[in-house]
Amino acid sequence: MSTELQNARELMRIVIVGHVDHGKSTLVGRLFHDTGSLPEGKFEAIKAMCERRGMPFEWAFLMDAFQSERDQGITIDTAQIWFRTKMRDYTIIDAPGHREFIKNMITGASSAEAALMLIDAGQGIQQQSRLHAFLLNLLGVKQIAVLVNKMDLADFREERFAEIAREYSGYLASLGITANYIIPIAARDGDNIVNRSARMSWYQGPTLVEALDSSKPTAPLSALPLRLPIQDIYKFDDRRILAGRIASGSLSVGDTLLFSPSNKTAKIASIEAWSAPARNSAEAGRSVGITLDEQLFIERGEIASHVEAAPVETNVFRAKLFWLAKTPLQLGQNYRLRLQTRDVTALVESIECIYDPETFTSRAGDAVERNDIAEVVLRSPALLALDPVEANPKTGRFVLSDGRNILAGGTISLDGYPDQRRLVTVRSSNLTEVAHGVTTAQRALRNGHPGGVLWLTGLSGAGKSTVAMALEQELFRRGFHVFVLDGDNVRRGLSANLGFSPEDRAENIRRIGEVAALFAESGQIVITAFISPYRSDRDRARKAAMHVQAEGSTTSFHEIYVKADLATCEGRDPKGLYQKARTGKIADFTGIGAPYEAPAAPELVIDTQILSIADAVALAVRYVESHFRKV
Repeated sequence: MSTELQNARELMRIVIVGHVDHGKSTLVGRLFHDTGSLPEGKFEAIKAMCERRGMPFEWAFLMDAFQSERDQGITIDTAQIWFRTKMRDYTIIDAPGHREFIKNMITGASSAEAALMLIDAGQGIQQQSRLHAFLLNLLGVKQIAVLVNKMDLADFREERFAEIAREYSGYLASLGITANYIIPIAARDGDNIVNRSARMSWYQGPTLVEALDSSKPTAPLSALPLRLPIQDIYKFDDRRILAGRIASGSLSVGDTLLFSPSNKTAKIASIEAWSAPARNSAEAGRSVGITLDEQLFIERGEIASHVEAAPVETNVFRAKLFWLAKTPLQLGQNYRLRLQTRDVTALVESIECIYDPETFTSRAGDAVERNDIAEVVLRSPALLALDPVEANPKTGRFVLSDGRNILAGGTISLDGYPDQRRLVTVRSSNLTEVAHGVTTAQRALRNGHPGGVLWLTGLSGAGKSTVAMALEQELFRRGFHVFVLDGDNVRRGLSANLGFSPEDRAENIRRIGEVAALFAESGQIVITAFISPYRSDRDRARKAAMHVQAEGSTTSFHEIYVKADLATCEGRDPKGLYQKARTGKIADFTGIGAPYEAPAAPELVIDTQILSIADAVALAVRYVESHFRKV
C-alpha cells in the first residue's frame, strides 16, 4: 500500500484497562497476532526468548515494555503499539491494572477515544474494575466495551457471563455510563477476538474487532477552536517570535488572534520555520513560531485563539481531580496549578465531596487522601484562560504540583461560574477623566458624613432587602444621606436587558458596583441588597468604590454578610423561588443550581438566623455610626 493511502487511513486510540492479572497484555498480544499486525519475526523472536529462558510462551510478552515486567509478571508502563483492521488503524494503550501504578493508567487513558475494560470470568468484578470505570468517566472516555475474559475458567457458561454483565452494567449505570458492548472472550485461545467462538455459540453479538470497528472516533483536534499556548518568546533581529505547540484548531497568516488573559489582539504576520520552507497555515499538534503585525508584550502561559471562539476567563472553577500524593490535599492549602504552559498559585477554596469508587458513595471532608477522587473548587489570584473539558479536552485538564512533583490531575467544569472576560475588558477609548469642581471633602462637610457603599450580600431569603429598607429609614431619621439599590428595582430598569445566566448575573453586579460608586462619590451612603454570589464580582465592586475613599477613612466599601444557611432560607422562601428552582422552573438559581461564595473577610456579619430584624438593624446602625463619623 502506498504511503499516501496509509496516511489517509483513519486512526483511533484505544486504552485497555482492568484489574491486574485479568489478561490485558495477553489480549493485546493475541489481537495483534490474529489481525496480522505483528512485525515480521516478532512472534518467532518471543518464542525463542521463552525457550532460552526455559519458560512457557506468553502472549503478554508481545506487549510488555520492560524487562522488570517479565520478571514480576505485571505491566507497569503504559505501552503503545499500533495495529490495523480492514477499516482503520489503531493505537492500543495497555494501561497498568496494579493500584500502585494508577498514575500510569490515568496517563494512558487521558488521550483515548474508547476503552476496553477486562474482567476475569473466574474472579469476577474487582475493586480496580470499578475504580478504572470511574476514572474513565472522569477523563471523559464515553465509548466502553466490556470484555469478560477467561471464559474457559467458567466452562464457557452463559449464566456466568450474564451474571457479570448484569452486575457491571448496574455499576456503570450509577456512573451515567452505558457500555457499548459486553463481549465474552478467551483471549489466550482467540475466542471472539477476530473469529467467532464455536465454544460460545449462545453469544450472538459482535467479535472484539467488529466492536472496535463500530466505534466512532472523536472529532479531530484540528476541528476544535484554536488554542495555542505560548511556550516562549524569541527575539531575532527586529522580530519577536511567539513559539508554542498548537493544542487544538488551526491558524493561518492574516488571522486575527486574541491573547488570553491579557486580551490583546494582533494579526499573524508570518509563520516561521527552522531549516524548512515557510508555511501559510498550521493545525493541532504542530509546533510553530509566529510573528505579529504589531509589537505586543505577550508572556509565556498566554493562550492565543481566534477572537470569535475564545476560551473562558475566570479565576475560579470547579474541578474533578484524582489525588496521587502521599500527603493529603488540604482545604485552604495553596498548590501550583499547571494549565498548558501556565503555572500559577491556586487555593483549594472548598472540597465539595469525596467519592468512594468502590461503593459510589460520596462524603464531605477537609482532606483528600491518596488515590481519592474529589470535586473541589480552585481559586487563583490570577485570571486564567481555560475551557470546560467537554468543550476542549486539551485546555480542559490541569495538573496540581508542589513545584517539583505532580500531586493531582483533573478536569475543569465551569458550571455556575461566569466568563469574566467582558467584565475586565475595557472597550471604550479616547476617554479623559474630568475632575469635579466639588471635592469629596467638601461633600462630606456639607452632608455631615462621607459617602460610601454598604454592600449587603447573602442567599435569597436571608433578609437582605428587609434589613436594607429598615436600615435606610433609620439612617435617614438620624440625618444621613442614604439610598437603597435593591435587586428587584434595579432589574426593572438598569439591568432590564439581562437574564439570570452566570454571565448576566456578573454583568448585573458590575453595573450595580459602578452605580454604587457614583452614589458614594456624590457623598451619599448607598445600601445595596443583592445576592451577588461571586466573590470576584464583589471584589470588582470594592475596587470601583475605593477611589472615592474619604480622607481619614479606612475604606469606602463595607461588605456586610447577611448570614443564613440554605435550609433556613429555603424554609422562609418569601417569593417561592426555591420551590420553583427545585422543580426545574428556574435554572441556575443560587444555592440550588449555582454556587454562592460566602465572603471570606466581611466588614460586618449580620446573622438573621439568630437576630431579629430590629436587632439586625440596630447592629448595622452602630456599625455605620462608628465608621461614618459626622464631620
